[in-house]
Amino acid sequence: MTSGLWQNWVLPGIWITVQLTLYSAALATAVAFGVGMARTHRSKAVRFAAAFYTEVFRGTSALVLMFWLFFVLPPLLGWQLVPMWAAVLALGLSYGAYGAEIVRGALNAVAPAQQEAGVALSFTPWQRMRLIMLPQAVPEMIPSFGNLAVELLKGTALVSLLGVGDVSFAAYLVRLATQETAQIYTVTLVIYFVLAFLITRSMKALERKTKANLGVAVK
Repeated sequence: MTSGLWQNWVLPGIWITVQLTLYSAALATAVAFGVGMARTHRSKAVRFAAAFYTEVFRGTSALVLMFWLFFVLPPLLGWQLVPMWAAVLALGLSYGAYGAEIVRGALNAVAPAQQEAGVALSFTPWQRMRLIMLPQAVPEMIPSFGNLAVELLKGTALVSLLGVGDVSFAAYLVRLATQETAQIYTVTLVIYFVLAFLITRSMKALERKTKANLGVAVK
């Protein structure tokens, strides 16, 4: 593989993959916390709506949703999404549904006595969530969120089917240009591994920091 192919296709593809991962992860995190906290709401209607969202987006294909947002939605609304943002929406909404279950589980794992203490202190529901529940639940969410982030990184390869020039699409173009299938796809595997390793180590460091704030040691 020549330096020109590396500079013109592979490196830009890596950058697009990183952007897709960051943007999709930001959306997925917002969705996960919003829907996950709604799953623990005292209102039955709110819990039902959150559960309905979770079941719908966990039960649909991210790839088909991506195609739907790009090909079906624009004629209905009269405007066109660029492929990258259709991909970000599809990945963020889909993986956010999985993240919502992580948030719900971590919040439900907080000891009921902690919530009762907040009630005794006359905290509002939002104050109990912000000051008591989340500080204890977030450190427990991080390992699962780390795994989900790695899955999201690998899921970004789907965008190559929309013609987005991520690292998978770049690898396909290089293979067509050079006919060196083994070399380029081996390099692509290494690229994904390195990116996943960076995510894993970053999440591990974040877990240590958040648990240290609670006085809990992490091995």
